[in-house]
Amino acid sequence: MRVYLPATLAMLMRLGETGEFAPIGGTAFALTPALRESYLSGDDEELSEAAMREAARASLRLLAGEPTRPEDTDGPRFPPRRVVVAADVDGVKLRPDLDAAVVKVSGPVPLSAIASVHVDGSDAEDAVRTAVVVIDAADLGDEDAELAVGDVEDFDLAWYATQELPFLLELL
Repeated sequence: MRVYLPATLAMLMRLGETGEFAPIGGTAFALTPALRESYLSGDDEELSEAAMREAARASLRLLAGEPTRPEDTDGPRFPPRRVVVAADVDGVKLRPDLDAAVVKVSGPVPLSAIASVHVDGSDAEDAVRTAVVVIDAADLGDEDAELAVGDVEDFDLAWYATQELPFLLELL
Protein backbone atom coordinates (compact mmCIF):
# COMPACT_ATOMS: atom_id res chain seq x y z
CA MET A 1 0.00 0.00 0.00
CA ARG A 2 1.27 3.49 -0.79
CA VAL A 3 1.61 5.41 2.46
CA TYR A 4 2.55 9.00 3.17
CA LEU A 5 4.83 9.42 6.16
CA PRO A 6 5.10 12.79 7.88
CA ALA A 7 8.70 13.85 8.37
CA THR A 8 11.12 16.69 8.92
CA LEU A 9 14.37 17.54 7.18
CA ALA A 10 16.27 16.17 10.20
CA MET A 11 14.46 12.85 9.72
CA LEU A 12 15.46 12.89 6.03
CA MET A 13 19.06 13.39 7.12
CA ARG A 14 18.82 10.26 9.28
CA LEU A 15 17.27 8.39 6.35
CA GLY A 16 20.24 9.36 4.22
CA GLU A 17 22.66 8.21 6.91
CA THR A 18 20.98 4.92 7.88
CA GLY A 19 19.08 3.86 4.76
CA GLU A 20 15.90 3.50 6.83
CA PHE A 21 13.06 5.84 7.68
CA ALA A 22 11.71 5.53 11.22
CA PRO A 23 8.17 6.93 11.32
CA ILE A 24 7.21 8.47 14.65
CA GLY A 25 4.81 6.04 16.32
CA GLY A 26 4.51 4.18 13.02
CA THR A 27 2.01 6.81 11.91
CA ALA A 28 1.31 7.23 8.22
CA PHE A 29 -1.55 8.29 5.97
CA ALA A 30 -3.01 6.47 3.00
CA LEU A 31 -5.96 6.13 0.69
CA THR A 32 -8.04 3.92 2.98
CA PRO A 33 -11.62 2.69 2.66
CA ALA A 34 -12.62 5.15 5.41
CA LEU A 35 -11.02 8.04 3.51
CA ARG A 36 -12.81 7.01 0.32
CA GLU A 37 -16.13 6.91 2.19
CA SER A 38 -15.57 10.38 3.66
CA TYR A 39 -15.52 11.98 0.18
CA LEU A 40 -18.54 12.30 -2.08
CA SER A 41 -16.40 12.08 -5.19
CA GLY A 42 -12.81 11.86 -6.32
CA ASP A 43 -10.59 9.39 -8.09
CA ASP A 44 -7.68 7.54 -6.51
CA GLU A 45 -5.22 10.28 -7.45
CA GLU A 46 -7.31 13.01 -5.81
CA LEU A 47 -7.90 10.95 -2.68
CA SER A 48 -4.21 10.07 -2.44
CA GLU A 49 -3.50 13.80 -2.55
CA ALA A 50 -5.87 14.22 0.40
CA ALA A 51 -3.88 11.60 2.33
CA MET A 52 -0.64 13.41 1.44
CA ARG A 53 -2.11 16.71 2.67
CA GLU A 54 -2.88 15.02 6.00
CA ALA A 55 0.72 13.82 6.20
CA ALA A 56 1.96 17.35 5.41
CA ARG A 57 -0.20 18.70 8.23
CA ALA A 58 1.27 16.07 10.54
CA SER A 59 4.72 17.24 9.44
CA LEU A 60 3.82 20.64 10.92
CA ARG A 61 3.16 18.90 14.24
CA LEU A 62 6.56 17.22 14.07
CA LEU A 63 8.21 20.57 13.33
CA ALA A 64 6.42 22.07 16.33
CA GLY A 65 8.14 19.48 18.52
CA GLU A 66 11.64 20.18 17.22
CA PRO A 67 14.04 22.50 19.05
CA THR A 68 13.64 26.10 17.97
CA ARG A 69 16.98 27.48 19.15
CA PRO A 70 20.42 26.43 17.84
CA GLU A 71 21.67 25.79 21.39
CA ASP A 72 18.85 23.23 21.93
CA THR A 73 20.36 20.74 19.49
CA ASP A 74 23.78 19.45 18.60
CA GLY A 75 22.76 18.50 15.05
CA PRO A 76 22.50 20.62 11.92
CA ARG A 77 19.78 23.25 11.75
CA PHE A 78 17.34 23.03 8.86
CA PRO A 79 14.93 25.59 7.47
CA PRO A 80 11.27 25.13 8.45
CA ARG A 81 9.74 23.00 5.69
CA ARG A 82 7.08 20.33 5.62
CA VAL A 83 8.29 16.91 4.48
CA VAL A 84 6.33 13.85 3.36
CA VAL A 85 7.91 10.52 2.47
CA ALA A 86 5.89 8.35 0.07
CA ALA A 87 6.55 4.62 0.42
CA ASP A 88 5.09 1.30 -0.61
CA VAL A 89 4.68 -0.79 2.53
CA ASP A 90 3.11 -4.16 3.30
CA GLY A 91 1.40 -5.06 6.55
CA VAL A 92 -0.24 -1.69 7.11
CA LYS A 93 -2.83 -1.53 9.89
CA LEU A 94 -5.87 0.67 9.25
CA ARG A 95 -6.70 3.09 12.09
CA PRO A 96 -10.08 4.70 11.27
CA ASP A 97 -10.52 5.25 15.01
CA LEU A 98 -7.81 7.93 14.76
CA ASP A 99 -8.80 9.49 11.43
CA ALA A 100 -10.05 8.38 8.02
CA ALA A 101 -6.60 8.37 6.39
CA VAL A 102 -4.49 7.17 9.33
CA VAL A 103 -2.61 3.89 9.13
CA LYS A 104 0.16 2.36 11.22
CA VAL A 105 3.28 0.77 9.80
CA SER A 106 5.40 -1.62 11.79
CA GLY A 107 9.07 -0.88 12.07
CA PRO A 108 11.36 1.26 9.97
CA VAL A 109 10.81 1.66 6.23
CA PRO A 110 13.85 0.74 4.11
CA LEU A 111 15.05 3.18 1.47
CA SER A 112 14.20 0.58 -1.19
CA ALA A 113 10.49 0.92 -0.28
CA ILE A 114 10.48 4.70 -0.61
CA ALA A 115 9.01 5.94 -3.86
CA SER A 116 9.61 9.67 -3.45
CA VAL A 117 10.13 12.52 -1.03
CA HIS A 118 8.07 15.70 -1.02
CA VAL A 119 9.42 18.92 0.51
CA ASP A 120 8.33 22.55 0.71
CA GLY A 121 10.31 25.06 -1.30
CA SER A 122 12.01 28.02 0.34
CA ASP A 123 9.06 30.23 -0.61
CA ALA A 124 6.91 28.42 1.98
CA GLU A 125 9.25 28.93 4.95
CA ASP A 126 7.53 31.99 6.43
CA ALA A 127 4.10 30.35 6.19
CA VAL A 128 5.45 27.11 7.69
CA ARG A 129 7.09 29.02 10.53
CA THR A 130 3.75 30.70 11.33
CA ALA A 131 1.71 27.49 10.99
CA VAL A 132 4.05 25.52 13.28
CA VAL A 133 3.34 27.96 16.11
CA VAL A 134 -0.46 27.68 15.75
CA ILE A 135 -1.03 24.07 14.60
CA ASP A 136 -2.37 22.94 17.99
CA ALA A 137 -4.77 25.88 18.15
CA ALA A 138 -5.93 25.07 14.61
CA ASP A 139 -6.58 21.48 15.66
CA LEU A 140 -8.72 22.83 18.51
CA GLY A 141 -10.82 24.97 16.16
CA ASP A 142 -9.25 28.44 16.44
CA GLU A 143 -10.29 30.19 13.20
CA ASP A 144 -7.24 32.45 12.90
CA ALA A 145 -4.95 29.50 13.46
CA GLU A 146 -6.86 27.46 10.87
CA LEU A 147 -6.36 30.29 8.36
CA ALA A 148 -2.61 30.32 9.07
CA VAL A 149 -2.40 26.56 8.54
CA GLY A 150 -4.50 26.98 5.40
CA ASP A 151 -1.98 29.52 4.12
CA VAL A 152 0.84 26.98 4.26
CA GLU A 153 -1.36 24.34 2.63
CA ASP A 154 -1.60 26.64 -0.41
CA PHE A 155 2.05 25.78 -1.16
CA ASP A 156 2.70 22.65 -3.18
CA LEU A 157 5.35 20.22 -2.02
CA ALA A 158 8.18 19.64 -4.50
CA TRP A 159 8.76 16.04 -5.65
CA TYR A 160 12.17 14.39 -5.30
CA ALA A 161 13.33 10.93 -6.30
CA THR A 162 15.21 9.05 -3.59
CA GLN A 163 18.41 9.37 -5.65
CA GLU A 164 18.13 13.16 -5.26
CA LEU A 165 17.98 13.02 -1.46
CA PRO A 166 21.73 13.60 -0.85
CA PHE A 167 21.73 16.62 -3.16
CA LEU A 168 18.57 18.05 -1.60
CA LEU A 169 20.06 17.84 1.89
CA GLU A 170 23.39 19.25 0.75
CA LEU A 171 21.71 22.31 -0.81
CA LEU A 172 19.85 23.18 2.40
